[in-house]
Amino acid sequence: MKRYAGFIALGLLSLAALWWTRQDQPVRTPATPTPSAETRASAPAGTQNRQTSGGTRASVPVGTGFDFYVLSLSWSPAFCAGADGSGNRQQCGSDKRFGFVVHGLWPQNESGYPEFCKSNEPERVPDALGRTMFDIMPSMGLIGHQWRKHGSCSGLSQKEYFAITRTAFEAVTLPATISSGAQATTLSADAIETAFTDSNPGMSKRGISISCDGKRLEEVRICMNKDMSFRDCPELDRKGCRASTTEIIPIR
Repeated sequence: MKRYAGFIALGLLSLAALWWTRQDQPVRTPATPTPSAETRASAPAGTQNRQTSGGTRASVPVGTGFDFYVLSLSWSPAFCAGADGSGNRQQCGSDKRFGFVVHGLWPQNESGYPEFCKSNEPERVPDALGRTMFDIMPSMGLIGHQWRKHGSCSGLSQKEYFAITRTAFEAVTLPATISSGAQATTLSADAIETAFTDSNPGMSKRGISISCDGKRLEEVRICMNKDMSFRDCPELDRKGCRASTTEIIPIR
């Protein structure tokens, strides 16, 4: 019996030693993946992340030296019907059928705005860069002028400025009842603002301004933060067209 009791005692001691050894092991948790070099490079310094409608995040270059942006959308048929557009073949040629195009993305202050600023970038916009914008900004003359007067005040490079100009344009949902340009339409300036605010959650009538040329719709101007979210801008709103009837020229 004593021999069996010794074996049993030795077995119990071995089990106890094994239990204490296991308790002394560190707890292992799944490792957090380290971002790849490609992922890290996709978020350069000087950018903010913006939540897009699809739920992904896109990097937005952050401008400096101003408070917010005004995105000016020109109704191309009205421009082309005027004296300034009559000789512009890039935008108003017989084979062109533009509706809303980008007039410009303008750095703005709470009061006033900067223009024609000193920049380390060249004054001329290369054709290779400018032509990438032709689907929404269809003229090298327009592109060059907007860079010199407004883009130079953004604190961004030419490439960054035109990239964020496209981002701003794509952040706005154009109301189909107006942007289709299928036929001549008459709306009040307030109704045009309503069409835009209804199509764009977060946009208010205090952050949008309608510009008229006589009774014709000329431009829609929208105030945006540097991260491309909508914001109010009382100074711009006060300058907007208040016409009770505004003609929207159809796309020919």
